[in-house]
Amino acid sequence: MNRLIVFLFIYLLINCYQIKSQSVLSVDKWMEYVEEMAAEIEDEERTEALYNELSYRSEHPSDLNRVTAEELQTLPFLSDNQIEAILSYRKRYGKMATVYELKNIEELDFRSIELLLPFVYISKKTAEKRPLTVDNFVNYGNNELQIRYDQCFQQKQGYRSQADSLLAAFPNRQYLGEPFYHSLRYSYAFDQRLQFGMVAEKDAGEAFANKYNKGYDFYSFHFVLKDAGWLSTLAVGDYRMSFGQGLVVSNEFTPGRNAIVAQAERRTYGFRRHFSTNESDFFRGIAATAHWGNTDVSLFYSYRKLDATADSFSVSSIKTDGLHRLMRDWEKRALLPMQTYGGNIRYATPNLCFGFTALSYSFGDYRIMPDDKPYNLFYFRGNSNLNMSLDYLLKNRFLKFYGETAISANKAPATLNALQLTPVSYLSFLLLYRYYDVKYQAWFGNAFAQNTMVQNEQGLYLGLQFTPFAYWKVSTYADFFRFPWLRYGVDAPSAGKEYMVQLDYTQMENASFYLRYKCKQREKNQTLPGGKPSVLPYEQHRLRLQLQYGIQALHFKTSVDGILYNEKNKQSKGFMPAQHIGWHPEKLPFRADLSAAYFRTDDYNTRLSTYEKSILYAFHTPQMYGKGVRLSATLRWDAPNRFSLFAKLSCTHYTDRSTTGTGLEEIDGNTKTDLSLLLRRKF
Repeated sequence: MNRLIVFLFIYLLINCYQIKSQSVLSVDKWMEYVEEMAAEIEDEERTEALYNELSYRSEHPSDLNRVTAEELQTLPFLSDNQIEAILSYRKRYGKMATVYELKNIEELDFRSIELLLPFVYISKKTAEKRPLTVDNFVNYGNNELQIRYDQCFQQKQGYRSQADSLLAAFPNRQYLGEPFYHSLRYSYAFDQRLQFGMVAEKDAGEAFANKYNKGYDFYSFHFVLKDAGWLSTLAVGDYRMSFGQGLVVSNEFTPGRNAIVAQAERRTYGFRRHFSTNESDFFRGIAATAHWGNTDVSLFYSYRKLDATADSFSVSSIKTDGLHRLMRDWEKRALLPMQTYGGNIRYATPNLCFGFTALSYSFGDYRIMPDDKPYNLFYFRGNSNLNMSLDYLLKNRFLKFYGETAISANKAPATLNALQLTPVSYLSFLLLYRYYDVKYQAWFGNAFAQNTMVQNEQGLYLGLQFTPFAYWKVSTYADFFRFPWLRYGVDAPSAGKEYMVQLDYTQMENASFYLRYKCKQREKNQTLPGGKPSVLPYEQHRLRLQLQYGIQALHFKTSVDGILYNEKNKQSKGFMPAQHIGWHPEKLPFRADLSAAYFRTDDYNTRLSTYEKSILYAFHTPQMYGKGVRLSATLRWDAPNRFSLFAKLSCTHYTDRSTTGTGLEEIDGNTKTDLSLLLRRKF
């Protein structure tokens, strides 16, 4: 097998030089960027929200001669220096004639341009800002309707027939609904300044048209108005918000430990629409931002009901997966009322920003009382809480200092501060320190961290990005952290380290590749010989090699992943080569993508994932462990009358087991096959 890998690598390098005169297609690079971030932070719901937002932006690109700094800031891969350089170039030289003028901007490397291209275009018409009138809404607005259907071909345990007497005694042994996933989305947008729409969804197993429920399980509506004079933003219905560095509130994806190592800043987006199928991570109510000079004043109110496990008025746990497939799920559904209100005041100039955020939330007659465990001794308990913070930013051309310091109602603090140095365009360095007190409690906190909560963590992060030669880039980081109190699965204070180094080679008229090594060292509960439990270190090493090259309408991506896991008296490893082939002809309304991966891992600790193309607005990185093969095929057809059809067929075949899945998701057999369909109509 090792000889085969070496031969494959050499063969691909030879072919790369043979196609030197061909252009490497800049296809879906931003999707790979999201994949890289998702691989480092296991936050699939927020990853999907980010993916949905970028998918929509790529389907509705902005005119490069009209795009604003605020719109460019929503693209997480662009730094502040790059955004300022784009706007300065446009101001100095006037309107761009082609998007390829971006090559003339020194701050933009080839990778950044590749990521940016799907989101911008050059309009042939004169750039005008149309007034907000009913006639313009009718004549220039864009409508979009999407219908999605997913189905697993194999029958799962939860859908099998059971005797009535058995279900009467054990009602949670069978799903309440049909075995398909279905969603409906409608959106309207006018010039990025007026948006409204709705989402309706049922997950597989949830009731859609039977005695338990009629209709969808989840409904969402949003209305967002922007840039209406002094009213900067008005949001009604479901919305997301982000202020500061996320110590108090953020519904956005957390940037951090990924290939863009020197960019961990969380930007203040204020209020944005919630247009994903995430059923827990959003606010429902009204929010507004008023703008006067350099000052923004934001106020918001939200009221919604959460899924929870409660005994009388005491809540022991919150359910956040949004699934209502079993009777016990229905018993927890929309049980806990949550009222949230607060505001933000922000003063911002190009080089100086200050913001103050205050947020209060309460739970009606209910009290949050998680079961007493040593690790959750400092978790939030009670009926209400208050968070306040001050965020700040100071920068010039070469230096940026930013951070946020917050406090909760129990007077426990949390702070994050970072210093970013960019002395020249090809060198960037980041130093970030974080201290989250063990008693700090922020329900909506979502900041740079190794932990899942903004609590019980101290850490120092160092990141360096360097371009020593043309087409070459070196990215590396080191993160040192400790947890002063116990954590789930760790019965003592613990510490850890994480390192990464990545070498990229990208040339516009040649192939591109990168090699990445990552090492993570942490501690967890382990059992020594003789049955004695103890908190001991473990480490995980990951290696990834990826090559990309293109020949006319064909795009190839080859990757090889390896993983080594070590703990006391135990070692396991994994290996996965994968191949992707994309066919994207410019003059035909078809696009097709094929992916194949062979995986061989020893256990769940050595699981591996690989990104594969999916239907529009759907993000999924399947995690594989054991032995087997993963295959997928995706098709896009842009039909007449502004219809588009997306289809994906995927199959995972295991060679080391006779069943797949566990519990009610178990399938008899070693193969799982899924079909996803999406029909879109623009009008």
